[in-house]
Amino acid sequence: MSRRRALPWVLGIAMAAGSAAAAATTPEHALGSPKARVTVIEYASVGCPHCATWANDVFPAFKKQWIDTGKVRFVFHEMITGDSELAVAGFMVADCAPPDKYFQVVDGIFADQVGVARGGGAALLKLAQAAGMTPAQFDACLTNHQAIADLQTRTDKDAQDHGVQFTPTFFVNGQKLDGDPTLKELSAAIESAERARRKG
Repeated sequence: MSRRRALPWVLGIAMAAGSAAAAATTPEHALGSPKARVTVIEYASVGCPHCATWANDVFPAFKKQWIDTGKVRFVFHEMITGDSELAVAGFMVADCAPPDKYFQVVDGIFADQVGVARGGGAALLKLAQAAGMTPAQFDACLTNHQAIADLQTRTDKDAQDHGVQFTPTFFVNGQKLDGDPTLKELSAAIESAERARRKG
């Protein structure tokens, strides 16, 4: 990512780093039925190549099999890993978008992570506009230094509180999975969690 293209959000991050940000409440970004027996939590970053690979190669089938059928509630936790400039800017835009467009923005970045990183602000603006944001709203979002500081503070705290050391990291009903699970591995963990819930 060139410094010229990255400059708008690099400035925001640098200015935010000097502000005293209180730990903000982690926003709830979830898909699926709240009544599902199993909750799968993913800690991921839109700046993380491994996260993008999982999102593009595994998530669609996982969503179809488990989320869309009402069997799993999927909760996404933001982390700032990989390309930190893209991660901060990308999550800022996703969080500023209408709530029902959050995953549209995140999925859009994952779908063309390298292209969005190279395109910088212009590429992110296209995703923001597709989600219903105006250029003025986009600019205001990426220059909200307190919100950027809050994002950094809450993601750091979230990682520390839950022992997340790399992305992506998954929890199935509170049980951590090692590595990037395949659909088969994740499905096995979900089925095991379902059996445990029935016995309980």
